[in-house]
Parts: sequence; C-alpha cells; structure tokens
Amino acid sequence: MIWIKNVHVIDPATRTEQDMDICIEDGIIAGMGTDQNPPGAGTSKNDVVIDGTGLIAAPGLVDVHVHFRDPGLTYKEDIQTGARAAAKGGFTTVVCMANTKPPVDNIRTLEYVKKEGEKTGIHVLHAAAVSKGMKGRELTDMEALAAHGAAGFTDDGIPLMDAELVKRAMEKAASLNLPLSFHEEDPALIENNGINHGAVSEQLGIYGSPAEAEDSLVARDCMLALHTKAAVDIQHISSAASVRMVQFAKDLGADVYAEVTPHHFTLTEEAVLSYGSLAKMNPPLRTEADRMAVIEGLKNGSIDIIATDHAPHSTEEKARPLLEAPSGIIGLETALGLGVTTLVRQGHLTMMQLLEKMSINPAKLYRLDCGMLKTGGAADLVIFDPNEEWTAGEYVSKSSNSPFTGKKLFGKVKYTICKGKIVYQDEQD
Repeated sequence: MIWIKNVHVIDPATRTEQDMDICIEDGIIAGMGTDQNPPGAGTSKNDVVIDGTGLIAAPGLVDVHVHFRDPGLTYKEDIQTGARAAAKGGFTTVVCMANTKPPVDNIRTLEYVKKEGEKTGIHVLHAAAVSKGMKGRELTDMEALAAHGAAGFTDDGIPLMDAELVKRAMEKAASLNLPLSFHEEDPALIENNGINHGAVSEQLGIYGSPAEAEDSLVARDCMLALHTKAAVDIQHISSAASVRMVQFAKDLGADVYAEVTPHHFTLTEEAVLSYGSLAKMNPPLRTEADRMAVIEGLKNGSIDIIATDHAPHSTEEKARPLLEAPSGIIGLETALGLGVTTLVRQGHLTMMQLLEKMSINPAKLYRLDCGMLKTGGAADLVIFDPNEEWTAGEYVSKSSNSPFTGKKLFGKVKYTICKGKIVYQDEQD
C-alpha cells in the first residue's frame, strides 16, 4: 500500500484541484479524499507513507513522441534506459516512434519492441511506420500492425511527400480508429536542415530550413485530415503560420491535434550561436515571434499537446561540425521543469493547463485509458514540487545532448508511480 497524505491534487480530466489524501493498493487508486485512512494503513513494513505537504500529485505524464533507438541504435538509447529517463521526468506512458533500424514496419519488429517495453516499469507503446521501409512509396500493412498492438502510425523523421499515399494512409487509419503523426518539412525547400533560415543562418553563411517548408505540408495535411476524417497529429510544430493553420482546420471540423516541444517554446534560433549542434533540431528553433506564437497557441488551445521528441545522440555525433552533426536533443528529464519554469512561472499557462497538455490531451489522441486520477483507476501518477529549484544534468538517459544542461529549473519530480509501484524516487527523499 502507498499512502500519500495532504498532497495538492491537480487532475485536468476532472478539473479537480484540491488538497487530499490518496491511497494506492494492488495497482489501483483505492481512495481519494480528505482524511483517507484505511484500516491498517502504515502497519505493514511494506507500506509506504508519503508526506505530500507542499507537493502536487497529477496524472502520470504522457509523451506521444519519443525515440528509444531500439532496435539498431542502442548506443544512443535503448528501451530500458529510455523508460528510466521517462520515469525520472514524471512520465508513466510514452509512445516510441518507428524510425529504428530496422524500422517498425513489420509485425516481427513490432513484437520485439513491445516485449522490450513490457520489461520496463512504465507503459511503453509503439507507433508503426506508415510506409514500408519508411521510404514513402508503399503503405505498410496497417491493419495487421494495428491488430498486433501498434498504437498509431508515423514516419517521423522523414516527411511523406506523396499526397495520394498520405490520403490513403489517413483513410485506413480512420477506419482503424488510430492516429497518424506527421513530420512536416518539405526537403525541396531546405538546403541545410536543423537551423532556421533567417538572421542566424545568414550570420553563419548558410541557407537553413525556412518556415515555408513546414507550413506547406501542415496546410496539405490539415486539409486532407478534414476530408478523410482521420485523427492527425502535427508533430513538433514550430512556426507561427502553422499554428494558425491548425486552428483554422480545427474550426472547419478537422480532427487535428498539434504538439510542441519544450525546446520550441523555450529557445529561439539565437541558441545555435550559444550551443551549436545542441540547438540543432528538425524542425529548427525559429524566431522569437514564432516562439511567442507557439506559446499563444498553447494558451488558446490551437496546440493541444506538449511532447518531448526525445532524440538521443552520442557525444561524438554531436561534436561533429554543425552541418554534419545530427539533429535532436533529449527531453524527457527536463520537460516538466521547462513547462513549469517557462510557461507557468512566467504566467502563460496555469498549472492545470500545463498538466492538461502533458497528460489527458495526449492520452485522448492515442485513445488511451490514462492521463487521469480516479478511485478504482490505474495508479499512474507523478508527485512533484512546483517550487523546488534544481539544476538540469546527471541524466539517466544514455545520452546527454541537451542545451539545458546546467540550467536552473523549477518543478522537481519527487516520485513517479506506475501501476501502483514507485518507479522513480528523488534521491533526496
């Protein structure tokens, strides 16, 4: 039994926000309310009593966009280390992308990653590829992959350029009631990916990746989603125009979601001058105007989800010259802290709104029965101190490629509980 006393519960699914006690037994929430004191609580040596005074208890965070690099690239990360990084960040459910080596475009690879995920202490789900070999030419057997447990479909990392294939993928996904997630960057409009085409790229003497490379594909897929009735996730949105297009599609009735990463609402293209390849990602960090438009999108509901795009790379890879280094950063262990520090403490979002975009909203996109706290429900939750300042670093991920290393953040995860078990506890507690 785990008994959490006098904790401030915030549950966006029910709009609950109050101090209460939570009792957890046999993997479920046995009770929530004031003065929860079940018979015999604290009498067994196996009971855990947590003093929640000054802490927030919320649904376990849900990240629908992570790369655990398994199979094929496990020197960067594997499913076990990725899951530990997730737990440290307060996440109890993650969805892994399909761009492994080989990609998750067949039942055999899907079964492998599923079994590895079941060995972790959290819920590790897997999206399957949209196209065979992630080559954008032929659809995978989406029906068979769905029958074997694919959580959704994506070729994340590689934009799909064949509009007719995208339309057929949407029609099939809609019939399966599963979401599609799209990486929106037209390579025909990009000379050097990972860096915004703008003042900084000009200073560096390169062309970079312009916003229209993103905007053009977002517009296409929003309209295809409208006509096919598919649930579509616009991944790692970064441009002001794309935010407005998503809202326009929503207004027309499209089932379109948008996700934003913590690095896109925290940093701008200027970070490349300070952090080099650690600030290189696809799509790139853009202008301050784009960053503020993304934050406005979070505020007005145009953007539904905060997702990390956790993308581990080795130190050696990131040490290459800027144009040769791979794009992407890790994000699971800093996401909540960046949300609290950049969005809540600066007055852009309430804590309820932040947690909504990190729990119930991503769960809804992937049709998951999680992201909420209720008596009789699964005991998946995060307990954190919103006012504790801490320094990013000492990652449990295999990789450490982050521009936030050494940054002071607020919002320290104290416990992560999944399936009624403590899967992460802050060493100070």
